[in-house]
Amino acid sequence: MKAVVVVFPGSNCDTDCFNVLKDVLKVPVEFVWHKEGSLPDCDLVVLPGGFSYGDYLRTGAIARFSPVMQAVKRHADSGRLVFGICNGFQILLEAGLLPGAMLRNRSLQFICKPVTLRVETVKTVFTQKLKEGAVLEIPIAHGEGNYYCDEDTYQRLEDNDRVVFRYCSQEGALGEEFNPNGSRGHIAGIVNERRNVLGMMPHPERASERVLSMTDGLGIWQSLAGVS
Repeated sequence: MKAVVVVFPGSNCDTDCFNVLKDVLKVPVEFVWHKEGSLPDCDLVVLPGGFSYGDYLRTGAIARFSPVMQAVKRHADSGRLVFGICNGFQILLEAGLLPGAMLRNRSLQFICKPVTLRVETVKTVFTQKLKEGAVLEIPIAHGEGNYYCDEDTYQRLEDNDRVVFRYCSQEGALGEEFNPNGSRGHIAGIVNERRNVLGMMPHPERASERVLSMTDGLGIWQSLAGVS
């Protein structure tokens, strides 16, 4: 496994992702600046969280036009892995690599806190080392995490087992009181049709080391890296 972490102006979780890959999983990884028109040979591309281009216009709306995104699209089209976290998820939506859009949080406030997620499917490279139905505690930090899609798109996501994570209670129950941003169907993460592109709003890189007092995100990275 070789990985790259794309850095946009305003990215602020790039170093966190780099650290997990390099220091925790011992995976070869390098940064790629947004102006690059190509990617080094790699298996995984990570689009990290932050505020790319200051989140002007809409979250991810300007980043989708970065030269590197054409290379990311080619990477995804070849069947290789792309992982978008928070702002990275928003960029994937704007770039058309995942369906749907992000709206302002239902509360219209920025939310930064640990939340609980239920693993909906383990039939992805991103979740293959997790257990279906497992509840993970992973933090969120966003103002626009309210996932929206039309009815047809939502039904396709459901029918094809493409909802990867849902917000839930600590016991795994679904309910609006456990949905921090109002996302349709309590969605916290989805994959594309080929199941090689994942977008999720919670930050697993912030929950992958004991020093952070949270380790539930580590299984996602271990699934990607193929380590036990």
